[in-house]
Amino acid sequence: MKESKQAAHQHSKRGRRRIVVLSYRAMRRGERYVHGSFRGILGVLLMIGGILGFLPILGFWMFPLGLAFIAIDIPPMRRWFIKQLNASRRKLR
Repeated sequence: MKESKQAAHQHSKRGRRRIVVLSYRAMRRGERYVHGSFRGILGVLLMIGGILGFLPILGFWMFPLGLAFIAIDIPPMRRWFIKQLNASRRKLR
């Protein structure tokens, strides 16, 4: 019984790690490859999709990506988002 709980905990920890890494990469690549006006629209659409994450195709993983795309263009939000990603990364080690 303990082994299954421990395996489930490791699996969820791995999933959270993936979301943190995916958000960081999306932020860096979005800054480089996506035009500024399109980033905002894409960010809002991803956040709406994240809110509807209980549906089969959409997922809750979309919300942090949308937040990352929006944070690129708003400096205070960008600093806050990077701090949150770094704190999450440290916590998940």
